[in-house]
Amino acid sequence: MNKRYAICYNPEMNNSVEVKDTLSSILEKNSIEHKVLEIEELSSGFDFVFVIGGDGTILKAARFYSDFGTPVLGINLGRLGFLSQATPDDLEITVKKIINEEYKVEHRMMLTAGGYSALNDFVIKGGLTGRTSRFALQINGKLVCEYLADGIIISTPTGSTAYGMAAGGPVLSPEMEAIAIVPICPHTFSARPIVVSANDEIKILPCPNNEYNVSVDGQVVFNLSGELLITKPEKKANLALLVENDFYSILRNKLHWGISPAKI
Repeated sequence: MNKRYAICYNPEMNNSVEVKDTLSSILEKNSIEHKVLEIEELSSGFDFVFVIGGDGTILKAARFYSDFGTPVLGINLGRLGFLSQATPDDLEITVKKIINEEYKVEHRMMLTAGGYSALNDFVIKGGLTGRTSRFALQINGKLVCEYLADGIIISTPTGSTAYGMAAGGPVLSPEMEAIAIVPICPHTFSARPIVVSANDEIKILPCPNNEYNVSVDGQVVFNLSGELLITKPEKKANLALLVENDFYSILRNKLHWGISPAKI
């Protein structure tokens, strides 16, 4: 049975329409039927999805298609492009590798809370901009500590190179299953990021009578007035990876990991 392909693109990004048209022409040249979708109009029924855009576009598509087990491959139009595997300059080679199944699918763990799923992270902040807030952290029903901080990041390994890393959190290999808890600008030297089992139940308890904002992958925001339970769901995000683009080469090439400043 022939595979069903789709191209998902973000029309708000520069050059996305041109790249979408080029990719569509390449697929047609290879006699591959496909459907073109805008990021705000995603639909199911595909075996493989090319996603054109930055990491935000790829995150949104990966979350949507995690419900169907569909692998997605990112074509980067953004800056860092941690989740992407190709660029507009190598579309011909990329399509050839996908057709020949010269790729692997990595199943990335996600988190769920408040009826939402996240591939990167949940970020909890106080409702009053510019004010610190007090949070209590429970793991498996047991109080761990309290934070006086600007917020808390609850991150997957995939999200560890995003906001969590910028806030001083650890970088985790995306293939592992763990959860990083990173306070944002804590008002004490004793507050440190911690890494816990992916099977732990994490609960954030805000101060009474205070409202908090919860950000899902930096894209969806909802209000919180009570406790927030964060767990690992059964479903996974399915990222198609080209063999030569491994996690550590991405760290070296995009973040200059382990390179002397004189050589950057």
